Amino acid sequence: MKKQLKFKEMAKQDGILPLKGTIDKISFLKGKGAYLAKKKSEIDKSKIASDPAFERTRENNSEFGQACKAGQLLRGSLRALTINASDRYMTGRLVQQLVKAIKADPVNQRGKRNMVDGKPEMLQGFEFNGEGKLASVLKAPFTTQIDRATGALEVHIPAFIPMNMLPAPSGTTHFRINSAGIAIDFAGSSYVVDTVASAILPWNRQNTAAINLSSSVGAASTMPLILVLGVEFFQEVNGNPSPLKNGVFNALAIVQVDVV
Repeated sequence: MKKQLKFKEMAKQDGILPLKGTIDKISFLKGKGAYLAKKKSEIDKSKIASDPAFERTRENNSEFGQACKAGQLLRGSLRALTINASDRYMTGRLVQQLVKAIKADPVNQRGKRNMVDGKPEMLQGFEFNGEGKLASVLKAPFTTQIDRATGALEVHIPAFIPMNMLPAPSGTTHFRINSAGIAIDFAGSSYVVDTVASAILPWNRQNTAAINLSSSVGAASTMPLILVLGVEFFQEVNGNPSPLKNGVFNALAIVQVDVV
């Protein structure tokens, strides 16, 4: 009698000709540096959509979908800054944090919870680059302020010596402080963003001037207001500073969130 194989979890393929694709409801794929095989789920999608036994699954899927949509919106607003200051797991980490914010919704029932009634303030402290956190890169003290009445989102950094307060990657000659203010409408899938930056400054042992960055997103907004701050490093080549795409040092984080 032939013994039937049961795939309770992913199995590794063994052989000189790894397979890709699906054969007899078994999917062959490459993941995490290895070729894997897994049995295709036999649960019918229509059953998940209507069977009372899958009610909790539908609720979780609905809220996860809300988190994915919110994450896409937030990433879109900050693409100009995250392109050089994010790690490969950023999207998943952001969605995970957004799920927590949605689950903190005190108004709606499971499956109906959302970002509008949730807790966007739980995004404060989120690091877009898990490999280069802001606190480990920017040692200089700074203060932030959000004025909802005027729509101003501000960062103030007193004068500091770059080489003392900015651990930098090899080859660094210059740096820049980046900031952005966002008024984000999770319900309407829209946002207003204002990105600002310091000049590209020399990374040396001379005191900088105080750095004051102010974004404007419109007065008296009723949307969640998000302030982000980051550091980017450069190397001068033939008189022109070029970005150093070093993932361990370029940092970007949400430093303040204000909700009505």
